[in-house]
Amino acid sequence: MSPRIAGPALLSFCGRLVLLALLVPPLAGLSSIEAFFAPKARLWARWQAHDPAAAARIDHGPWDRILATYIAPDTSGVNRFDYAGVSASDRAALDGYIAGLAALPVSRYARTEQLAYWINLYNALTVQVVLAHYPVDSIRDIDISPGLFADGPWDKALLTIEGQPVTLNDIEHRILRPIWHDPRIHYALNCASVGCPDLQRRAFTAEGTEALLEAAARGYVNSPRGARFKKDKLIVSSIYVWFSEDFGGDDAGVIAHLKRYAESALAARLAGIERLGGHAYDWTLNRRNGPPS
Repeated sequence: MSPRIAGPALLSFCGRLVLLALLVPPLAGLSSIEAFFAPKARLWARWQAHDPAAAARIDHGPWDRILATYIAPDTSGVNRFDYAGVSASDRAALDGYIAGLAALPVSRYARTEQLAYWINLYNALTVQVVLAHYPVDSIRDIDISPGLFADGPWDKALLTIEGQPVTLNDIEHRILRPIWHDPRIHYALNCASVGCPDLQRRAFTAEGTEALLEAAARGYVNSPRGARFKKDKLIVSSIYVWFSEDFGGDDAGVIAHLKRYAESALAARLAGIERLGGHAYDWTLNRRNGPPS
C-alpha cells in the first residue's frame, strides 16, 4: 500500500509533497493534491493472460505458517509482525517461498489463483525487504528505489517473473488494481506500517480470498485507522484520499464505501455526513517487541 508514483527517475509521492510544502503556501484542498500525485491504476496488459480452465493450485503453506508464527495483535488490535524474532530457518523458508512463486508460470493459472498469488507475493516481498534492512523505524527508511528523492522500496525491481522485472508498485498499481477493479485490494496489501490495513494471520487462497477480503475491509473500516470522528469531523485513513478513484472518486463515494462496512456505532455517526473532515496515516513500522535495537 504505497503512495509512491510508479516508474524510475520520478520524484516519489512523498518527495513531491515535501517540495509542494516548501514551494506552495498552505491552501485548502490539499487532499485533492495528494490524490493527484498518488499512483493511478495503469494496466500492465501483459499480466491479463490467464487460463479459466486451469485446475492447478499454488501452495501458500510456507507463507501461512510464517504469518501464524510471527503475527500477533497489540492492545489496540493492530496486527504486529515480530521481525526481530524471525529464525534463520524461517527466513530461508520465506526466501524459498518467494523464489518458488517467481518461478511459476502465473499466466497459466485461473484468475482466482492469480489473485491470491499476487496478494501473497506483495506481502511476502514486503516482509522480506524489511527483514533485509532491519532494524528500521519505518519502511520509508528503506530507500532502495531508483530516482531522485527515492522514498522506500516500492520502485525497486525485486524479482523476475516470466522474464519480467517486477516491483511492488507494479504488483499493486499495474496488476492488482487495474485487473480486478476491487477496492478491497487495499485491505489485502500491507506496507509494514501501523496505519495500513492489517497483515492477515492467514495466507490468501483461491478458496478463501473472498471471505478474507470482506473480513479485512470490515476490520479496517471499523478501526480508528480506517475511520474515526474528531468532534463532528470525519477523519479517515489517507488511503481513501490517495486512492479516491477506487472508492467512488469523491467524498460521497468514500462515505458510501464506509457505510457498506460500518458496524452500528460507526454507522450511526456516518448518518448525515457528507464530507470528509481530514485524513491521517501512521508510517511507523508494524513491529512487535518495542523499538529496534
